[in-house]
Amino acid sequence: MKSYEVMYIVKPVEDEQFEAIVGKFENLIVNNGGTVEKTDRWGKKRLAYEIQDLNEGLYVLMTFSAEPAAVKELDRVLKITDEVLRHMIVKKGE
Repeated sequence: MKSYEVMYIVKPVEDEQFEAIVGKFENLIVNNGGTVEKTDRWGKKRLAYEIQDLNEGLYVLMTFSAEPAAVKELDRVLKITDEVLRHMIVKKGE
């Protein structure tokens, strides 16, 4: 397994819905055989530029270890989740 980091920005939503979204991605990694090492919730920050008529977003940085197939599935789910404005997955150590 390789180590990765994913940073994603969620639309400003209620706390319960935000926690459900974060939990969804953590569970996706675990269910595909990976391990979540750390999840940092950075909270609401101003965006550098407007995305979908929004000026703010909820930032999350998650560090995890997984197989490439699990990372591909995470990327796919992040793309189709309406609440996620942007995301980036990076292999650690590069």
